[in-house]
Amino acid sequence: MSRIIVIGSGFGGLSAAARLAARGHQVELFEKRDKLGGRAYVYEIDGFTFDAGPTVITAPWIFDEIWDAAGRRRQDYFQLVPCDPFYRIFDHSHRPFDFSADVELMLRQIEQRSPSDVEGFKAFMAGTKEIFDKGMALIDQPFLNLSDMVGVVPDLVRLQSYRSVYGFVSKFFTDDFLRSCFSFQPLLIGGNPLSAASLYVLIHHLERKWGIHYALGGTGAIVASFARLLKELGVRIHLNAEVDRINVEQGRAVGIRLQDGSVKRADAVVSNADVAWTYLNLVPERLRPHNSDKRIKSRSYSMSLFVIYFGTSRQYREQGLAHHNIMMNRNYKGLLRQIFANKGLPQDFSLYLHMPTLTDPRLAPEGCEAFYVLSPVPHLGASIDWDVQAGPYRDAIIEFLEQNYLPDLRANIVAEHSIDPRHFSNSLNSYLGSAFSTQPTLTQSAWFRPHNRSEDIENLYFVGAGTHPGAGVPGVVSSAKIVDSLIGDPAPATVQVLSPTVPAVSTRTAPAVPADTPPAGG
Repeated sequence: MSRIIVIGSGFGGLSAAARLAARGHQVELFEKRDKLGGRAYVYEIDGFTFDAGPTVITAPWIFDEIWDAAGRRRQDYFQLVPCDPFYRIFDHSHRPFDFSADVELMLRQIEQRSPSDVEGFKAFMAGTKEIFDKGMALIDQPFLNLSDMVGVVPDLVRLQSYRSVYGFVSKFFTDDFLRSCFSFQPLLIGGNPLSAASLYVLIHHLERKWGIHYALGGTGAIVASFARLLKELGVRIHLNAEVDRINVEQGRAVGIRLQDGSVKRADAVVSNADVAWTYLNLVPERLRPHNSDKRIKSRSYSMSLFVIYFGTSRQYREQGLAHHNIMMNRNYKGLLRQIFANKGLPQDFSLYLHMPTLTDPRLAPEGCEAFYVLSPVPHLGASIDWDVQAGPYRDAIIEFLEQNYLPDLRANIVAEHSIDPRHFSNSLNSYLGSAFSTQPTLTQSAWFRPHNRSEDIENLYFVGAGTHPGAGVPGVVSSAKIVDSLIGDPAPATVQVLSPTVPAVSTRTAPAVPADTPPAGG
């Protein structure tokens, strides 16, 4: 293979493009929006810089591997600094609990809250290490055949992966608040702690082993560093270039058609677009008997998000907040059930409050503060009229923050932007407006998850949250490593080197040429 097209520029697409170009493939990347990043888009409003997400960076080595493959040092492109504590978690009475790699600190806090859970915490740490050792061995391995799954089933059974994360945690803790503190992590990858496979408690050990980090300049600094690396590797980047169809000839992906009708041919296509959306919108159903509409729609999809990005004309350094803050609802399990059952918009909420200017004041004008607050909400399968509900829901969240954490907030907001499930559906092409694609349940993990290589169409590959190993930065970046290994090196006779005079970034698509396949759905 030589010519490869990558659709979408989230971390999965950027990572795949970099790895494949470093191997010697000729890579072109197509992004529908005006900037790179996908979910890691950056909003710049009145002197404030807001990372759309993600904001939690773990396992820095996943990026180091990419730069190493390109013969470069990641540290020469962007800098990561540790966050301590990882998270500051507040209970319903606003009492904080610092989640940290400092075991002694954790033990002291647990002793103060629930002395009977101290020994449970020690046993929990031992249990998560074993699950981590088994689970991380699978993160960059393709699961294309049932036989790939059969080999790991005994370990999954022995480690009780059939239990939920919440059920697993509850074996070790009796205090309800501590149960929520040690089980919320699946929400970071779109999972319901009440049903996500206990395999995902490996996140705890991953965080303790490598820490939680922040990229100086924001997550957007990582995206900008990828742009620089891709340019150096000769990758052609097309912005404002929305893909209309993946062209298929004799069962093989041979390129794409853009919305303006122009066609780009390739030897392989890698989609970083949502897997469900890709199949439903870019490939006619008659060409994908395995991944039929019915099969795709029968899967369980993650919740969506309501996010408010806001800048304030004053700082809030005296409020006892950390870089990453979580405000827990008293009715933790009830809230989760309502969100994931798509039974309507909860009247109460748990929140994640991101305060990056504590670490990096450059993201706001002098004397100001930059925040974003996130609330998990049902996806578009719920009967919620966001045209009507978005405004009142925003007001309720701001009111809650003002009354409990950020005094006089409304009077001090000077920059603001918000997104809801419509954004995930319309701007990010996510099926049902799901923020993380397929839920990480046991029967939707590893081989049971949408595969990195299409069963229906030769030379069509997938990276990103919806495929194996799943959502979250380590997951989507690892999916690119899998696809890179599946595609492999280019055939020597077909290696092509782009001329250095060819622009590396284009905001225009190629001239239209006649399409060589019938229209989608035809």
